Amino acid sequence: MPNYHPTLWVDDFAFLEAPRWHQNRLWVSDVFDKKLYTVQSDGTRTHLCDVPHRPAGIGFLPDGTPIVVSMQDRKLLKLVDGAPMVHGDLSGIAAGDLNDLVVDERGWVYTGNFGYDHHGGAPSKPTDMHVVDPNGGIHVAASGVEFPNGMVIINDGRTLVVAETWVSRLTAFDRSPDGTLSNARLYADLGNRQPDGICADAENAIWAASFNTGEFVRVLDGGEVTDRITCGPHAIACVLGGTDGKTLFCSAYTGSIDDMGAGKRLGALFQVEVDVPGIGFSRGR
Repeated sequence: MPNYHPTLWVDDFAFLEAPRWHQNRLWVSDVFDKKLYTVQSDGTRTHLCDVPHRPAGIGFLPDGTPIVVSMQDRKLLKLVDGAPMVHGDLSGIAAGDLNDLVVDERGWVYTGNFGYDHHGGAPSKPTDMHVVDPNGGIHVAASGVEFPNGMVIINDGRTLVVAETWVSRLTAFDRSPDGTLSNARLYADLGNRQPDGICADAENAIWAASFNTGEFVRVLDGGEVTDRITCGPHAIACVLGGTDGKTLFCSAYTGSIDDMGAGKRLGALFQVEVDVPGIGFSRGR
């Protein structure tokens, strides 16, 4: 495997989820600090807004409007003139706190939820993934998913892959024009690795953050791991970006679980150069 040397980019965050590269800057949710940020290439951070019920997944509608998950009240928010407004209300639909999301080229927003009261200690159980259409309609996209977490769309839009954290796997679905997901199949069995946030590259391989092992691994359809990077004890999420799409931005927590529970600001972003760019960069977008 290649020998990587990630470097610390910015730190002093609580817990960073869902990094996204958009408009030549990184967008990221600080979950426990309840803030949405952007970070410029020189490391300058900008606080965009507070998300009192904890921000998570981030995406962008076709017109560039940002969408962010509000976890605990189970809503999707859009930023309009810098102010958050409700884009989709799943509070009476989702079985648990919302988690990550992905937006397709038409503006359909896929999102997952915990499926149970995770923080309250309830037993794990499968849940539904939902899709919000451009008119605000909310539909079940797939059922029986185990703690859906990070998700990406690959194969020119034909396939959605989701990380099922507690069962240590990446699962692929076919996508239909009405947003429904079907033909669930194993993309990769990750063994003892519990995937959190994920991103895809131009070869339709997936970089997955393994929270429990502290690794960022590049995995192919079928499960072969081609690359491995470590940035600290806990890997949270990652995205490909930068000027040529070959910078992997890695969110990690550099302390212990006890440190996290104590609120220590040990969340950090690392960056490392890789060989294959993210989706879109190879097509000149």
